[in-house]
Parts: sequence; structure tokens; C-alpha cells
Amino acid sequence: MVRYALVAALATLALLSACAPQPAEKQAPVGVPAEFPQAYYDQAASRGEPVYRVDPKQSLVVIEVRRGGSLARLGHDHVVAAHNVAGYVAPQTGRADLYLALDGLTVDEPELRKAAGFDTQPSESDIAGTRANMLDKVLETQKFPWALIHIGISRGQLAVAITLHGATHTFQVPATLTVNDAQVGAAGRLALNQTDFGITPFSILGGAVAVQDRLELRFDVRAERLK
Repeated sequence: MVRYALVAALATLALLSACAPQPAEKQAPVGVPAEFPQAYYDQAASRGEPVYRVDPKQSLVVIEVRRGGSLARLGHDHVVAAHNVAGYVAPQTGRADLYLALDGLTVDEPELRKAAGFDTQPSESDIAGTRANMLDKVLETQKFPWALIHIGISRGQLAVAITLHGATHTFQVPATLTVNDAQVGAAGRLALNQTDFGITPFSILGGAVAVQDRLELRFDVRAERLK
């Protein structure tokens, strides 16, 4: 019992240290990533083809991050969200390209935690520390500030190529698609492994408290037709 109590105490101290908030919050990068194929959509629009611009206010990507390890009960599950998805859709050619600045990700918005059905509630300092560790130690946003998504669209199936942390991985994703003269939309789910992108899931105490490699992602992206 003494040994167990000591391990639990050390784990708690390590968690508090790991979740300590950082003194300054970085700003998301401004503009468009250099690799983004902006010219493709500019040229399509100039030819009179229908082009739709993603509306970040109507779009949302949510990632559920689960705890793991032998002392998982001392940690929390987390919800990461992106409200800053940008990009274009060209339905005539069945193509879309999206991007988001990773420093704009949020962690543990109350409504999203409730929707996920999580049974714990991290403190504000836990949330701030989790976000800082995610951006600095896991995603390394100083080196890799953007996520880029290239999508091929065909009959309700999306061929999704995600470039993250300097690596690209491809998924076949069933989705609900809507297309009309004013708006296009896509909603669906996919699962991915952090290690597929060369990312080491966050852990402490030799993995006794850790983030699971597998992440569950859901998206609802809306785009408005360019005038």
C-alpha cells in the first residue's frame, strides 16, 4: 500500500508538472501555407467553373483523444477542435484542398466534452497545460505550423490525404455530401494513428500515464460558392 501510494503521488505530481500552463500563448500563423495550391482554384474560377470557399464559421473538426497506460485513471480524455479550417472545393473536378493553422486548435471546450460523453473534468490549468504540450511537444508547431488536406471526391467517398508533422497519410472516408448552387458540405468520421505521421503520443512516468496512439476524428465542413 505504501508503495502504491508513493507511485500515485509521484504520478499526480508529474501530471501537475506536465499540465502547468505556459507563460505566453503563441499566435497562429497568418496567411496561406506555401504548399497550398491556390493557383488551381484561381484558374478554375477564372474559367467560370464553380468554386466554393470553405467557411470557417460553419465548419468544425473535432478530435477525441483518449487516455491510456496503467495509471490512466489519473489522467483525462480530451477533445481537440479546429474552428479555423480554410480552403476551396471544386465539385466539377471532384477536388478539394483545405488547410488549418495548428496553433489555432482549442482543447476541451465544455460543449464538445459533453457531446463526447467524457466522465472527468480537467481544471483550467490542466487544459492550458495540455494544449501547450500538444502544440510544443507533440505537434511541434514551431517546425510544422500547418495541416494540409487534399481530397478527391467520388460518389459519397472521399480520398483524403492529410499532411501533418512533415508526413502524408491517405484515408478512404465515407461521407455525407451536399451540393447545391450556393453551398457544398461534407460530414463524416475517420480514425488515425499519431505514429503514422511520425508523432510520438504524449506520455509520462514511462508510459504509465499516456495518450493513446489512436485518435477519432469527425468533421463537418461547409463551403460557400464564390460570386
